[in-house]
Amino acid sequence: MSKYSSIIRHFRGKRLLVIGDVVLDQYIKGSVSRISPEAPVPIVLQEESFFTPGGAANVANNLASLGADVTLVSKIGDDIEGSILKGELLKRNIRTNGLFVDNNIDTIFKTRIIAQHQQIVRLDREKQSAQGLDLIKEGKILPFIRRHMKGFQAVIISDYGKGIVDSRLLAQVHELALCHKMPVVVDPKLEDLREYGQVSCITPNKKEAEAALKNISEETRKAFGIRSTTLNNKQDIEANGGGLLKFLGIESLLITLGEHGMYLFEHNTPPVSIPTMARQVFDVSGAGDTVISVFALCLAAGADKFQAAKIANFAAGIVVGKMGAVAVEFDELKQAIGAT
Repeated sequence: MSKYSSIIRHFRGKRLLVIGDVVLDQYIKGSVSRISPEAPVPIVLQEESFFTPGGAANVANNLASLGADVTLVSKIGDDIEGSILKGELLKRNIRTNGLFVDNNIDTIFKTRIIAQHQQIVRLDREKQSAQGLDLIKEGKILPFIRRHMKGFQAVIISDYGKGIVDSRLLAQVHELALCHKMPVVVDPKLEDLREYGQVSCITPNKKEAEAALKNISEETRKAFGIRSTTLNNKQDIEANGGGLLKFLGIESLLITLGEHGMYLFEHNTPPVSIPTMARQVFDVSGAGDTVISVFALCLAAGADKFQAAKIANFAAGIVVGKMGAVAVEFDELKQAIGAT
């Protein structure tokens, strides 16, 4: 049995906390055979329609699919979409006692219309509360985290930039995670990655990492050996990624590069290139959710960061070969690892 197979055998029952912005995703699939006489647009004959958890809820879905005991902390609107999302989470054995209703927002809802395996249009609906004190966060979310934090083995912060993740929440999570000696892994949205604090790992994609580099002053970039703000070749990735890690001062940085795999940076260790394991790239949506969920779950199961990144790469290679943001299944991951 490979060391990776041994690690994933310990996934079941690991207790993880996922904090972040949740989305209800709807997929409408059909076929196109003609153009509308009303406007130059295709007519989709609907054949199937279904809902799936999106955003941070997709991270939780990946974890639950791999056998973890997952608690999701976020908020939804008092609407039918929120009820559907909660029902989808419960069907997947994801704990929803940390999911709170906010009457001032709509549940974020995204509808994708797909025909002949091609996404034709995406319709988004969201309404955020006005700026000011977030009563749900202050009165329910933060107290929930304080009460339950000690019961987890790892924390994932899945920031989609919709308001759940802010400095106050991050400070609370860091304080408790440090107290209970548990890893915190972040999928970022902010350009200034320092705002996420001293976490175990941040997992930006190429675009997010380049935005973070551009956010650093030229003088500071030079001081940390960052030679440009792009990640277009091996030399730039290694120099700029390594400099970004030193600038942030966090334990590790995992930059995902789509079809080019990912790069892991740790202090006092050469950067590691991890080529993609995908046999075909069909749809990259949701791949970042898969990477962070598997990476954090591996840490909770006792893996080091290199082992966690390798296994997360196997998982990403599976999901990009499917349509939509879907969860990786344990047997799929086991087979992919065993085939190497």
